[in-house]
Parts: sequence; C-alpha cells; structure tokens
Amino acid sequence: MRRLRVERGITQESLAVDAGVDRTYVSGIERREFNPTVDLLDRLATALAVDILDLLAVPASDEAEPSPLPAGRKRR
Repeated sequence: MRRLRVERGITQESLAVDAGVDRTYVSGIERREFNPTVDLLDRLATALAVDILDLLAVPASDEAEPSPLPAGRKRR
C-alpha cells in the first residue's frame, strides 16, 4: 500500500481522510502492525484509485521500498 500511496504523492494523512480512518491506522497498516477489514481495504483502494487486488498483491522481491515523502504538513 505504501508503494502505491507514495507513487501517487499522497500523504498518510490525506489517504486516511479519504478512507475515513485515523492517520495512525494507515501508518500501522503500512508497518504491518494492523490487519484492515475488507471494507477498509475497499475504501483505501478507492482513495488510491486502484483495484483492491493491487493492495493484496505481494511485491516482487527485487522491488525496492519507496523513499518516504517529506515529513510535516505543506505550507499554505
């Protein structure tokens, strides 16, 4: 999920708002600390504009982890 989120330039906070969950829950899912429900996976997939199967796909072993996005909120 993190790879898809970073590729689209979406922050954890934005994804959380769009999916209707807390940002710390998105972080926990990405760190494999929480197991989301099918309903939440559907909402996350919708927020990321991907098919739910893309969230369930096992990444290739040679696929590098994406670099983290800059921390903090964007200045207005």
